[in-house]
Amino acid sequence: MSGSADIGVTGLAVMGSNLARNFARNGFTVALHNRTTAKTDALVEAHGDEGSFIAARTAEEFVAALERPRRLVIMVKAGDPTDAVIDEFAPLLESGDVIIDGGNAHFEDTRRRERKLREQGIHFVGVGISGGEEGALNGPSIMPGGSAESYSSLGPLLERIAAKAKDGSPCTTHVGPDGAGHFVKMVHNGIEYADMQLIAEAYHLLRAVAGYSPEQIAETFRTWNGGRLDSYLIEITAQVLAHTDEATGKPFVDVVADQAEQKGTGRWTVQIALDLGVPVSGIAEAVFARSVSGHADLRAASRNLPGPSGGALEGEAAAAFADQVEQALYASKIVSYTQGFHQIRAGSETYGWDIDLGAIASIWRGGCIIRAAFLDRITAAYQGDPELPSLLSDPKFAEEIGGAQDDWRAVVTEAVRHGVPVPGFSAALAYYDALRAERLPAALTQGQRDYFGAHTYRRTDREGSFHTLWGGDRSEVSAD
Repeated sequence: MSGSADIGVTGLAVMGSNLARNFARNGFTVALHNRTTAKTDALVEAHGDEGSFIAARTAEEFVAALERPRRLVIMVKAGDPTDAVIDEFAPLLESGDVIIDGGNAHFEDTRRRERKLREQGIHFVGVGISGGEEGALNGPSIMPGGSAESYSSLGPLLERIAAKAKDGSPCTTHVGPDGAGHFVKMVHNGIEYADMQLIAEAYHLLRAVAGYSPEQIAETFRTWNGGRLDSYLIEITAQVLAHTDEATGKPFVDVVADQAEQKGTGRWTVQIALDLGVPVSGIAEAVFARSVSGHADLRAASRNLPGPSGGALEGEAAAAFADQVEQALYASKIVSYTQGFHQIRAGSETYGWDIDLGAIASIWRGGCIIRAAFLDRITAAYQGDPELPSLLSDPKFAEEIGGAQDDWRAVVTEAVRHGVPVPGFSAALAYYDALRAERLPAALTQGQRDYFGAHTYRRTDREGSFHTLWGGDRSEVSAD
């Protein structure tokens, strides 16, 4: 081997194999490596006609096949397996070479790895990849972090294989230094959790309150997907709801256990939001909703608890309610993205990443799981005002969510009347109301904290911190 490969991929499970094929299909020579050579051989045998591959048997052969600066993509399980692969290959590399981690790593692990490899002169790039197996093969949304120098070497390859938005622009950009790429991918997944939960709640409402069948709800979602809710998740929801189980002839959704699983990125989003002090209540409720669904024994023990006994709506009332659910879904979706972008801004400021929010919205327009038509408008909002404090501060979004609020409130009210849990819709509405409130009850909370813990409070009529001596005369003293 003479170092002729443009890029190498090690870890040839489905995602790694599809990514390697994507590079090859786009004209790049790809070096292949896997812990077991059988997978390498199988990929070349099945897809060798798609482009130029170099199969390597050992780590040394793999590295030797790469042209300088070497670009090596790791596609293995996050955590210790990633560290093991880095430790295997780093001693074989030279200054200026680039190791790319395409897994769902925690961004703090990426920051640690980047610091360690930087000392050896090796660039480490944590890359968020969204789009699943199909995206990896046909064009994902790609969120690379790392140094600007590493992107100058890697960027042209990523821009070639990434999904393309409707205007033809590649759905990738240099997100920022060290762990910025994996941080943004983490928040992307948090928004994905919220989006899926809101869609599930809309389905539940249409079925339990409007009395629609799964096929009727599928048709409703198809209609919605032709309007402002146009998105990948709405599209596939219609397909899932329309599917009939072959074994039973029942709607597919009725034979699937109602216990949602999760891999952890949603939890990370909420945990890091707590550390940053950023309210992501919609994402948090989506994570907790999956947790509740998984506690089968707890749910079984609580099934006889009393609840309302109202029947389903009928005829025109059901159709009118479905229209209200569309309004509530759209408004709540805006809130989910608002919270997600707030968290990205907070992370950027905390870690000094200087992330361009408009660019992030732009690269989510194609390839990724949360791709949606209204990301064009989010992109435009942040490009028009990079310092926009919130999507709800954008006049167009503010007008739309204001126009939806009456129906939104009606949907939450109807859900409560029927005993249908809508934690996502409710949390989004509470967040909206909290932001627009003139005064919040946090003033009372501060008084309580000062009473039992002398934690002090600030006043509205003068500067400084104060503490009340909660004795007989309740006198106030300055705490400054």
